[in-house]
Amino acid sequence: MASANGKENVMNDVAAKGFNPGLMVLLLVGGLLLIFLIGNYALYLYAQKNLPPKKKKPVSKKKMKRERLKQGVSAPGE
Repeated sequence: MASANGKENVMNDVAAKGFNPGLMVLLLVGGLLLIFLIGNYALYLYAQKNLPPKKKKPVSKKKMKRERLKQGVSAPGE
């Protein structure tokens, strides 16, 4: 009986402490991950609004000629 009362006291002490350490670590990691994702999204939105669009590479004359032939239009000079 004395050992059973000892176990109950330990259980009551754990309940009185509140959160267990594993839960605290999980909340901390989850919170940091959430902050990271929200920050990334905010930066993405900022970049979409304020940064200029990327410049497209110029298309080579050879590729333009090939595209025209595919469409059935003869390239000038042929």
